Amino acid sequence: MSHDPLSDVLRSVRLRGAVFYYVSFGGDWAAETPASPELASALMPGADHVLAYHLLARGDGWAACDGQSPVRLAAGDIVMFPRGDGHVLSSAPGLRATEDRSDWRYTTRDDPKPIPVAYHRGVLRPGAPGPAEEASTVVVCGFVACDMKPFNPLIGALPHQLHLRAGELGPWTVQLLDQAVAESRERRAGSAAVLERASEFVFVDAARRYLDALPPGTTGWLGALRDRHVGRAIALMHERPAHDWSVEELGREVGLSRSALHERFVELVGQAPMQYLTHWRMQLGAGLLRRGLVKVATVAQEVGYESEAAFTRAFKRLMGQPPAAWRRAQVA
Repeated sequence: MSHDPLSDVLRSVRLRGAVFYYVSFGGDWAAETPASPELASALMPGADHVLAYHLLARGDGWAACDGQSPVRLAAGDIVMFPRGDGHVLSSAPGLRATEDRSDWRYTTRDDPKPIPVAYHRGVLRPGAPGPAEEASTVVVCGFVACDMKPFNPLIGALPHQLHLRAGELGPWTVQLLDQAVAESRERRAGSAAVLERASEFVFVDAARRYLDALPPGTTGWLGALRDRHVGRAIALMHERPAHDWSVEELGREVGLSRSALHERFVELVGQAPMQYLTHWRMQLGAGLLRRGLVKVATVAQEVGYESEAAFTRAFKRLMGQPPAAWRRAQVA
């Protein structure tokens, strides 16, 4: 495949990451992270979606979200919740944290990162310097925000719960996280930027490793990228989004009949090829609009529409408002 749709999507959905918490535990413990809407409100206002990941820097534990089986975590493991589900980390499966009615995530939002947090005998102490040294378990908690609209096919293609064992992590990931933690504890100049880029890299690396491990025939957008015919069709649409594609032409390019490509595309991706192309064009158009450097008519032409009116109709169907109004709302 000459083109790389995964990189296209990762660039277009504006990943923003930051490591926020360096958490120490002792004894029996449980800590809960709320679902994406509450996390976004507390940590990254205005973000469409926020996902969490946790690296066990020391000790072991368990992780689970609703509807998923608990997974055992060892030192060096990462567990990620790409779809933004609320979840629990604990010293044993089935434990739940005491209800937390405080607003500490809001009040510490702008504090230097990462914020040390101690769970000691069930007492939550944000900003506490310890007891990290005597803690049996230490967790680095990171968060990544991204856009979901107009089109983000990646998040829905990832599992609710993704466990990356220490031995499965790439050497770059481990080294980068180690460096990010060291930078944060020393409060060196530029450490905040290091933390942000580290969180983004952890997510990208996890998505790549999940893609590489998918068996043939897996449905969903990531599975479609692995398919010889559908993956090539997606790559072509990403490579030349403004081209006047038809299913017939895509079929000729990838070696399938029109009907066979349509059927296989719908089976794997969940939508028809031309619907996918429209959504991808809207995603590209939204990026151009957000930057605010060109007129709507120019954006329309850049993403394959002969007229501003046609682009406006397609954009409004997907986003609920015309492009110009949507752009004004992004900078308001």
